Amino acid sequence: MLGIILSLFLLMYLAYRGVSVLILAPVLSLLAAALSGGSPLLATYTQIFMAALGGYVVKFFPLFLLGAIFGKLMEVSGSARVIAEWIVARVGQSQSALAVVLACGVLTYGGVSLFVVAFAVYPIAAALFSRAGNPKRFIPAAIALGSFTFTMTALPGTPAIQNAIPAPFFGTDAFAAPLLGLVAAAIMFGGGVGWLNFRIRQAVAAGADYGETDDYSDAPAFETDLSPRAVILAFLPIVVVIGLNFLLSRFVFPAMNTAYLETDKFGNVTLDDVRGIWAIIAALFAANVVLVAANWKTFDGKLNETLTAGVTGSFLPIFNTASEVGYGTVIASLAAFATIREAVTGIMPDTPLVSLAIAVNVLAGITGSASGGLSIALESLGSTYVQMAEAVNLSPELLHRVAAIASGGFDCLPHNGAVITLLAITGLNHRKSYPDLFVVAVLIPVVALVSVIVLGSIFGAA
Repeated sequence: MLGIILSLFLLMYLAYRGVSVLILAPVLSLLAAALSGGSPLLATYTQIFMAALGGYVVKFFPLFLLGAIFGKLMEVSGSARVIAEWIVARVGQSQSALAVVLACGVLTYGGVSLFVVAFAVYPIAAALFSRAGNPKRFIPAAIALGSFTFTMTALPGTPAIQNAIPAPFFGTDAFAAPLLGLVAAAIMFGGGVGWLNFRIRQAVAAGADYGETDDYSDAPAFETDLSPRAVILAFLPIVVVIGLNFLLSRFVFPAMNTAYLETDKFGNVTLDDVRGIWAIIAALFAANVVLVAANWKTFDGKLNETLTAGVTGSFLPIFNTASEVGYGTVIASLAAFATIREAVTGIMPDTPLVSLAIAVNVLAGITGSASGGLSIALESLGSTYVQMAEAVNLSPELLHRVAAIASGGFDCLPHNGAVITLLAITGLNHRKSYPDLFVVAVLIPVVALVSVIVLGSIFGAA
């Protein structure tokens, strides 16, 4: 147990200090194995760590690849900026926080990587906040609220990896428990925007202004083409992602004859094991085709370069996450982990939703990764929770939504890679911006999670 605790502490501390997870995950997992005694290190590395890493890549690489390409196409085509500036024009520059949250939310719900969104929206956010005289330190929280919360885990149909991971474990799809997802999204969105507006008003009343090194006070008005045609073309790929995902997962694939899946050649699985991932893969692929076709002239010979950049951009995120999954799998293989598993599953065993929420949140917090913590929890405990849910007649869709929402709470602790990257993009630090980011990306999502558990326990999945 001491070895596990030490390795977890070092993982959080060194990741916070900027050391790559690709280095930390194998080294610290082997440290935990060495301190546990009796675990052959090379066998642990090749047969457990690398096997888990490879399994994750095999299962989810298409989502990372297509998502990264989609994000890059949206960026280079200018569609991301059109959407952001169209929302700003409709909401008004005086509502700077709301405009930034909505812009990020639309882009991430449509499948654009949160890292691409942060780079694309930050210049617009800086100009808005500066002109409104609002302190720059609130920009990271606004971007995080729109990118890391309700569109990542709660809104039904979101193509985010956090919403895809539970599907094969519970036989569900991205639209699981849609009403509960909408309730959670409303709590996160409403609570987050309300908090930011309160904090901005409080700071301005105390005499604060934009007050940072970047000066956007004299920035020119936005000059992006916001004609109806441009806006429709910008939103079209996002509509394709969400609409096609729904149609395929709920109607097209269930109507197909997929008996061949239950053969050795295709892994002896059922349609429920794959339809959620299949739908997102097909939807993202179709959206990429639509995006290229709609903006063919815009790319003007840069298409291959853009596609290559998207492909390259998918490698680091998936291998970071897969390495964290490998780390968690090694930890789960140690004898001491049985004690942890029994402790977690022993928390309110008659209420598996609570136990599942705690397990996912704790592991997401430990690894600093929503997808990593969720994958580790379900790989090691997924079947246990399915059995627990069946015993009390809980819907798999409810398990899916609770697991997804739970992954988006403690994951945004200070050592989270997305948090560190966001602060670097905005030129701010934890001391200035993290307290408000914590409220909108950790505290309020946990409140939403508790609300969903209570409602789901009373009314079931909806």
